[in-house]
Amino acid sequence: MSDALQLQRAGAVARLRLNRPGVHNAFDAGLIATLTARLAELGSDQDVRVVVLEGAGDSFSAGADLNWMRSMAAADADENREDALALARLMRTLDQLPKPTIARVHGAAFGGGVGLVACCDVAIAAEDAKFGLTEARLGLLPAVISPYVIAAIGARNARRYFATAEVFAAPEALRIGLLHEVVAADALDAAVERQVGLLLRAGPVASAQAKALVRAVVPQGDRDALDGATADLIAAMRASPEGQEGLTAFLDKRPPAWAPAS
Repeated sequence: MSDALQLQRAGAVARLRLNRPGVHNAFDAGLIATLTARLAELGSDQDVRVVVLEGAGDSFSAGADLNWMRSMAAADADENREDALALARLMRTLDQLPKPTIARVHGAAFGGGVGLVACCDVAIAAEDAKFGLTEARLGLLPAVISPYVIAAIGARNARRYFATAEVFAAPEALRIGLLHEVVAADALDAAVERQVGLLLRAGPVASAQAKALVRAVVPQGDRDALDGATADLIAAMRASPEGQEGLTAFLDKRPPAWAPAS
């Protein structure tokens, strides 16, 4: 297993820890592929009943890795689409995993990190955690993660936070539905363990089928078509003049051309 992802097993509980603390557990292509593969393996493991997703170091996940973003800024439309589809596969694998999942959130959860939180069945955060769908600052949108985030926070809240790209605190994430529980930082592990205990007391088949039931009841539409459409959108935006300016400005640590003078 890649050093960027750690797997710990304790009985029927598997803990997946994003392990790139130096970059706040930001995604790159390697971590996306590894996490997707590990989730698929755990989903088919009959001995696993609960999966906990967490981050090493100071953050849960700060979204996209800077070096990866730099390479994608220089990539063509087809490469950008394949890259976006890989992220879509990760999100769908987590969302549809036939095991209950818990997000243990601390520090920063930005961009794709918010997507991971939204895809988990239970999300618990420390009270000092921060969240942000910050893509619009770069002239982009959280397109690939949007189906899962909108399902969690609703269309009205998504319209605000997708457009403003503002950072918001854990109590607000709880209010809008991204989180199920907010606790003091020193109580985070205990809160996660309480949820693990509840899940282990539930029937394994019933617990595993719970999210399948919700998918059957709530219309999902053609998810393959939706993944393709969101991948096309983000690939086009990355290649657009605004997306190129936003990414370049971010990497150069300067305001983009559209930002008002401070």
